[in-house]
Amino acid sequence: METGLRNKTALVTAASKGIGKGCAAALIKEGCRVIISSSNAKNLEYALKEFSAIPGAQVHAVKCDLNLKSDIQNLYEQVKSLYGGIDILVNNCGGPHPGFFEELGEDKWDYAYDQVLMGPVRLIKLFLPSMKQKKWGRIINITSLSVFQPIDNLILSNTFRTGLTALAKTLSNRFAANNITVNNVAPGYVLTQRIKELAENKAKVTGETAEQIFEKMKSEIPMQRIGQPEDIANAVVFLASEGASYITGNTIHVDGGRVVSYF
Repeated sequence: METGLRNKTALVTAASKGIGKGCAAALIKEGCRVIISSSNAKNLEYALKEFSAIPGAQVHAVKCDLNLKSDIQNLYEQVKSLYGGIDILVNNCGGPHPGFFEELGEDKWDYAYDQVLMGPVRLIKLFLPSMKQKKWGRIINITSLSVFQPIDNLILSNTFRTGLTALAKTLSNRFAANNITVNNVAPGYVLTQRIKELAENKAKVTGETAEQIFEKMKSEIPMQRIGQPEDIANAVVFLASEGASYITGNTIHVDGGRVVSYF
């Protein structure tokens, strides 16, 4: 399928590893000009070097901590000086702190609020005007299967990613007439450093090994495998493409059939 993405400008946040990195790579290969950001300067440098080796790559890197308003403003200013604006915004972030309700102090709630919900809100506010001016835009939020099926010890993710999903639906209605689509991709279990850490944390609580936790995860997935970042990236490329121009306000779960609900 011809995606129509060549020479579109895309920003992918938290793109130095994991799902964000997979999304950035896929968009670069489609011919997009891509700006990647991350709070980790060393990881960002490694990712930029790797992406620059892709034939025809047009890629820039900007350090940005999504919990800091000043970093988000700086990211916007640098992107504006390079390209004037963007066509595609992929809102991705690291997972918030795991834990049960009784274990989490207000500092963890405040941090997750900024990280998961307000980061995208601030980025959308900054980059939306250029999309409206062009009458073309794609806003894609990476959420989680937890918006369909809450995960017991991930209450912060359950809460704020669900809020981001509601935000996306609200914005999709408001800006559809501007040819701007707003959608979410909700990954299931994906083989990233985050899921390895979650498995290790759970193993400490249950007394099992991380390997046993992974086997249990696989057993919950009808496809009997844990996803790869590329699986999520393929959905992002589709939603950014011209082929998805009539799809907005949706959340697509990419989870190998893990979610039980049919909604």
